[in-house]
Amino acid sequence: MALPIYYEPDGDLSHLNGKTVAVIGYGSQGHAHSLNLKESGVDVVVGLYEGSKSWPKAEQAGLRVMTTADAAKAADLVMILVADHIQADLYNEHVAPNLKPGAALLFAHGFNVHFGFIDPRKDIDVLMVAPKAPGHRVRELFEEGVGVPGLLAVAQDSTGNAKNLGLAYAKGIGCLKAGVIETTFKEETETDLFGEQAVLCGGTAELIRAGFQTLVDAGYAPEMAYFECLHELKLIVDLIYEGGLNYMRYSVSDTAEYGDYTRGPRVVDQHVRDAMKQVLTEIQTGQFANEWMAENRAGRQKFLATRKAQQDQQIEEVGAKLRSMMPFLKRKKEMPTA
Repeated sequence: MALPIYYEPDGDLSHLNGKTVAVIGYGSQGHAHSLNLKESGVDVVVGLYEGSKSWPKAEQAGLRVMTTADAAKAADLVMILVADHIQADLYNEHVAPNLKPGAALLFAHGFNVHFGFIDPRKDIDVLMVAPKAPGHRVRELFEEGVGVPGLLAVAQDSTGNAKNLGLAYAKGIGCLKAGVIETTFKEETETDLFGEQAVLCGGTAELIRAGFQTLVDAGYAPEMAYFECLHELKLIVDLIYEGGLNYMRYSVSDTAEYGDYTRGPRVVDQHVRDAMKQVLTEIQTGQFANEWMAENRAGRQKFLATRKAQQDQQIEEVGAKLRSMMPFLKRKKEMPTA
């Protein structure tokens, strides 16, 4: 059954008239939501911790800034846009005690609500408005008058008006221009985690590293391995993004297309598919979520050690050298140097 899709006529900003929206966090998504809502005529306040480096940035952008507790106290709708692993503590300590009766609590990812790390009060609306793009893109396309697609889900409709509030919010950040698909917290959370782990981040990164290492171990130059297994991936992904797998296959050579059909299934074989099913099971049962939250409670030592080990690999050293030859490459944000 096709999921409902909503567009500009389905959203009415008047549902936000006389209401204050608190956006908690001013990172990639937070800055985009705040500025887009403000330019849509919505009364917006940004909630941050005292001493946050983002505080002066938000003020310089013309936004009102308060502590998270004060922002939650002032708001009728509170959108939480901080990292998954800190949301529960932030909600319990600063948001929940200050939420107005009948307020609305919003998320852009269902992780904490779906897995029970956040247990919202029963007198409030709980919904999700999730743009399907990084924050910088949400902002760029809003300024171009286009917008990015998004998702809408209602987990708790205390007031009977949660869906209208969600559609109004989606209109305010520009998503209804492209279309908003109605889903559930469960579906969004589990498909999002699976996509990240099995395909978009985990699967792709491991495929790149395995291909690079296979060529290097066979005696080929690391530079050649980098170009063939990492650099050119963007060309293929752009074609898929523009027109799907068929368009990509139409656009590459017949040799590449034949190799795709005959060798691809040997690499991503039944063993890989079985592993994907196991990854999905771990997501569905909450095993991954509990593991990740436990890692954070324990100080993230394993996570940070793994990050450091990945950053020091040969493919990254070779890539840094080759990217210096390509001044046309533009990065949206810089990585920390330490």
